Amino acid sequence: MPKAHTALDEMAKDGEFKRTDAAFLGGTVAPGTKYEPAAGRYHLYVSLACPWAAGTLTTLFVKGLEDAISYSICHPTWRRTAPDDPDDKHYGWHFKSPGDAPVSNELGHGENECDEACVPDSVNGFSTLRQVYELSKDESGKYSTPVLFDKQTQTIVSNESLDILKIFNSSFQDFAKNPGVDLFPGGETAKELEALNEKVIYNGVNNGVYRCGFATKQKPYDEAFATLFESLAALEERLATRRFLGDTAQPTWLDLRLFHTLVRFDPVYVVYFKTNARPIADFPNLLGFMRDVYQWSAVRRSVNIRHIKMHYFTSHTTLNTYGIIPGHDGPDLLADPGRAHLGVSSAA
Repeated sequence: MPKAHTALDEMAKDGEFKRTDAAFLGGTVAPGTKYEPAAGRYHLYVSLACPWAAGTLTTLFVKGLEDAISYSICHPTWRRTAPDDPDDKHYGWHFKSPGDAPVSNELGHGENECDEACVPDSVNGFSTLRQVYELSKDESGKYSTPVLFDKQTQTIVSNESLDILKIFNSSFQDFAKNPGVDLFPGGETAKELEALNEKVIYNGVNNGVYRCGFATKQKPYDEAFATLFESLAALEERLATRRFLGDTAQPTWLDLRLFHTLVRFDPVYVVYFKTNARPIADFPNLLGFMRDVYQWSAVRRSVNIRHIKMHYFTSHTTLNTYGIIPGHDGPDLLADPGRAHLGVSSAA
């Protein structure tokens, strides 16, 4: 059996956070393959708190796949995933139903509501996400979201968010209400976005906030902190002259990935991950970009600030023992983005 662990355990000897690769990579949903596209066959497991998972749910909504692909939403507060085994200390994602008794953190502090956003596991009836991985014969021991699950073969297709974005974008066109929406433009724009993701967004921002927050020694924290704010400064400059990251009339996959980190920045990362040089509210172009992307109804449906704050501030007892949740929710996302002069929005 693999050793159960969380991202907090993925540390190098020098105190730097080293995210491991997803265990289920490269799953292809396509005609003639093991995973045939079909309505009702696949299920998405997510946490609204997780930026990677929220992006996949956004894409499901953008494409209009709610009637073809079902989904479950975990409770935001991590709890023991093998509570009957006193030697197994792993804690992580679990499922609750709206109206269930409140959930405390692992030390018994707090009463965190099971609200209407919680969606239990309707496919397997499991109480934890770990059970989904164990059913799929996982060998990694890291039970992360998102998870795309195939009901027919009873296994995980992919738990890599970018894989799932691509699958939702192109593999279910016959079942999508919005098949014309393409989050992965081709040609030179595709190359530009891929380069920007590799050089700036993933390492500098998406994973950069975690490299700050989970560092256990000063030097790797300082390096991650510097890279993060250099990356944000570069993006602030880029977004001064264009509405979205690429030369597009609507958000792309990369805009969604950046957005889901930015929306967590001021209410969580500034305090919790010690990314306190400047809040996003002090970057006018990044703030306007965030408000612009939020105009998409599919994005609004996948943003839940309550779940975001509840997860981070109540799940990691080594970082916040008593599970106190700060009051600030971040900037007003419904304010006018002030970016209409940069292009025509197709957000709906």
